[in-house]
Order: sequence, then structure tokens, then C-alpha cells
Amino acid sequence: MPSDGFTEEGTPLGEDDAEDLLRGICFKTGPPRTVGVELEWLVHDLRSPERAVPAHRLKEAYEGLRTLHLESALTFEPGGQLELSSPPAASLMECITTTAADLDTVRPALRTAGLALAGLGQDPWHSPHRMLREPRYDAMETYLDRIGPAGRAMMRTTASIQVCLDAGHEEPGPLGYGRRWQLAHLLGAVLVAAFANSPMSERRPTGWRSTRQAMWAQLDPARTAAPSARYEPRAAWAAHALDAPVMCIRAEKGPWPVPDGLTFREWIRSGLPRPPVRADLDYHLTTLFPPVRPRGHLELRMIDAQPGEDGWMVPLAVTTALFDDPEASETVYRTVKPLAETAGSLPAPRNLLWANAARHALTDPELHAAAIACFAVAQEALPRIGATRAVQDAVAAFNDRYVVPGRCPADDLRASVNGKDPRT
Repeated sequence: MPSDGFTEEGTPLGEDDAEDLLRGICFKTGPPRTVGVELEWLVHDLRSPERAVPAHRLKEAYEGLRTLHLESALTFEPGGQLELSSPPAASLMECITTTAADLDTVRPALRTAGLALAGLGQDPWHSPHRMLREPRYDAMETYLDRIGPAGRAMMRTTASIQVCLDAGHEEPGPLGYGRRWQLAHLLGAVLVAAFANSPMSERRPTGWRSTRQAMWAQLDPARTAAPSARYEPRAAWAAHALDAPVMCIRAEKGPWPVPDGLTFREWIRSGLPRPPVRADLDYHLTTLFPPVRPRGHLELRMIDAQPGEDGWMVPLAVTTALFDDPEASETVYRTVKPLAETAGSLPAPRNLLWANAARHALTDPELHAAAIACFAVAQEALPRIGATRAVQDAVAAFNDRYVVPGRCPADDLRASVNGKDPRT
């Protein structure tokens, strides 16, 4: 019997039990009080970022990083991307301060090894190579390869900024969990467009400003799409999770089996190759990658990694202000609600609204108008949620450089490759 997590949770899981767990653990409601951020970074050669870094060099550097004292959790992605996951913070500024301090610790250690963090949503130079060899990633690659090449590229060459916010109040209103869930799936497209930063792959333009987001739309929709918007969020997510295919079945020894088309609901009903237990459900949830993932809190997963040492602060600040300030949340909801007509009935990220955001970013007139309004609301709200003048100035500078003229960071990268002034 596999031993990975099978201790007190070894009782076979029933279908009703699984649904109750999903409803209870994924939307934990209460006043929005905490914020967190998960920052993924590509790691490049300090002096020649276009040159691939050998795996052995990354591994040596990462062993040194594991000895550092950090408040954030430090992990690594299959292609060698570095991830810092902040602890839950009681305010935006606490989150920024903690994360910035950890980055100030990590960066010098990497520089000593001749390496640097790169804020890019998709590696513009290197083809996919996998550094980590673990049963989880072996199984994930096997599963994703059945769908096409986008899965490997997503695993190995992409990086994002994931903003984590409380689910919200139980009752209706701008901070209610139902409203925040709906807001996330409409505002998410605006965030994709404003912060698009992945226009190239293997040294060539892809035709998308957020190639990273385009990749997610190419993967298995049962795993990467949002649940149906026609139902109450808890019921919709519980059904979505149970009806999603099982990526793999954990095993104590040898490779993990990768069933073909077995949903978690069918696994419960059949009990084969062994009955699933609570730990299997918990693991299954980590293999679902919708643009907004409920994990007790809301994990917004649609933002490309940003350029510059402090570029990550801007999407974190803007998103937090628009969700957690009641006045801003109500105003921005009215702003983005008309976008539902463009989105239509298909779930994010496979609908027209999200496709426009990934391909055209803020050159799309509808998304440009929404972004201008959203950033104006965010800038008004930032002082109310305690943002420092430096953070307010960073958001204002991004707004002036990108949002107002209808540009995004991807345009700078494409211009620099073509030898043009990125501001033109």
C-alpha cells in the first residue's frame, strides 16, 4: 500500500464525503484579512541571459539557496524556475516587505553563482529542458504529452505571479465570496492584458503577447478551465474537481500510474486500482490549474512574471486594492461586468475575452478601456489600504508607461529584440 500521506486518512473516500470536503475546504469565508503572493522566476546566466544554464550549475546554486533563512517557502519548478511563496500577510505592505526582504537575500546568493532572476512569463530564448526528476513530474509530463507540446513548455519555460486573497464574506455584497469569484474571472482577463510579458519562444515571436496564457488555453480544459459559471461557486467547484481526470495515482515505489480518462468521481466509484483516500483528493486538487483556484483562499494564476527587480509589486498592489477595498471592489465590478458579453458561455481561459487578452493585450479597445478604469480605481484605493508612496508611485509609473498608451511589457521585449526604442 502506498505510504505517501496514508496514515490517519487511510479510510476509503465516499462520493458524498468528497463533495462535502470540497465544499468545505475550498471556500473558507470570512472578512478579507490576508494577502499572499507566489513569485516564479526564470533563472538565467548573469552576463549572458540568452545562453542556457546547465542543470548541474542550477542544482549547485539551489543547494546553496536552501541554507538561507527566508520567510517565504522556496521551491523549484521542473525547468529550474525558482518560486518564492510568501506566508499569509495581514496587509499588502506586510506582504511586500516580507517578500522583498527574501528577494534581497536570494539575489546576492545567485549572483555569487553567476546567475540572476529574470521576470519573464515565457523564456524567449531556450527550448524546454526538464531539470527535476520526480515521480510527480514524470507523471505530469506523461499526462500532458497526450494532449500536445504545450504542456512541456508550460512546465519548463514559464513563470507567473500568483496573487492569493481571502475568499470573502459568506453574505452578498462587494466582498462576498460569490461576487469575488465572479470578479476574478472577468478582471482576470484585464490582468492578463495589462501585464502580458511573454511574446516570444525559442527566439521567435509567437503572435501572442502572453504566450504563457495561450499555452494554458491549449491544455486539457477539464484541468485548466474555470468551472461552469451557471452554478453557485461551491457546487460548481465540487462538481468540476470530481469530474476532472485523475492526473496520476501516487505509489510508494516505481513510476506513478497515469490513467487515461479516469475522473476522480469514477475512481471513487470503482475503487480501482485502489480506493482513493483523503490524501488522494488533496493531491488531486494540486493538479488542477484553472485561472482562479480556490484553496481556502482564491489563487489568481493568470499574471505573467514582470520585468525589473520590483515589477512584481505592481500586479500584487493593483489586484489587492481592487479586491479588498470595498469601494474599489464595487466600482471595478461594475466596470468589468460588461466584459461577460464578450466572454460568452465558454469558461476562462478558453473564451474570446481571454483569447483577446493573451493575443492583443491592451491593443484591444475593450480591454484597454477596462484597464484604464481599473487602474484609476486601484490608484484611488491604494492609500486606503495602506500602500506606501513608493508602491503608489510604482503603480502610477506602470499606468503611465503601459496602460494609458495601450501597451504592455511584452511590447518592450519585442521592440528590444527588433532593435527599436521600447517606448515607441
